[in-house]
Amino acid sequence: MPSSTLSLLVVAVVVGLVVVAALGLVGGCSRAVMTTTEALAQPRPPADARLAYGDHPVCFGDLRLPPGDGPFPVVVLIHGGCWLAEYDLGYMAGLAAAITAEGYATWTIEYRRVGEEGGGWPGTFADVAAAADHVRVLARSYPLDTGRVVAVGHSAGGHLALWLGARRVLAADDPLRGDDPLALAGVVSLAGIPDLAAYNAPEGCGSAVPGLLGGDPTAHPERLRRASPIELLPLGVPQVLIAGGRDTIVPAEHARAYAVAGAADSISVVVVDAAGHFELVTPKGRAWRELRQALRGQTAPAGR
Repeated sequence: MPSSTLSLLVVAVVVGLVVVAALGLVGGCSRAVMTTTEALAQPRPPADARLAYGDHPVCFGDLRLPPGDGPFPVVVLIHGGCWLAEYDLGYMAGLAAAITAEGYATWTIEYRRVGEEGGGWPGTFADVAAAADHVRVLARSYPLDTGRVVAVGHSAGGHLALWLGARRVLAADDPLRGDDPLALAGVVSLAGIPDLAAYNAPEGCGSAVPGLLGGDPTAHPERLRRASPIELLPLGVPQVLIAGGRDTIVPAEHARAYAVAGAADSISVVVVDAAGHFELVTPKGRAWRELRQALRGQTAPAGR
């Protein structure tokens, strides 16, 4: 083979390898987002205590305390799962443990969900309200700072966290408001659902909205006004909505639209471009850094 031909062949092989490597790097940057199955399989470190806040078997929460004497700021942590009974608080355990390690007490709550007795309207909302207010009861036995409580929720739990922030906006005689709702220092929504009407859909998680409200939202406008955070704006508490740029379950547009509607409120939207739906509850990467920053901004950890 002539040397010139051999040289051209070598150059072609080298160029080909460079192209393949480049394609491999591109592929690595667009790796698949975390699936539901992967999220549910994450480690579940145990809580310090599992405590009841009501009479129903699922009316309980997992309490975790950081080292030290306190009193500690409190994060009320609310799981998602389309408000459905088939999903529980377990997948939030790793996030709860990581938040606790940052100096916060965490109160990860369970509640009646659609598909079980008393779930949906109004039981789901009544349970979440009771669980939050129970922080005052816990503070009698544990070193909790009830003046520094933040609600953090994921997906459907993000909706419920925002709703907790809105409870004081409800009518004074609304039983879901209660006589003295626990005041929140802030709310962090992780891929949360701020507008139930906009999210209502015949497929996917949106198909659970009628179950949550006890019927189609259009048939129950009064319930929608009491249950959907966007209907209750302004909430009067700082809110940070963290969304995944690659989230197809609750696209980031929902957070952006909510912030526009709540321009008179204190609302920040953070879109983590590379994240899907479940990366937001995995304590690593940019989503975790954004959550830590949001918590620091809303209430400072004890002793720091």
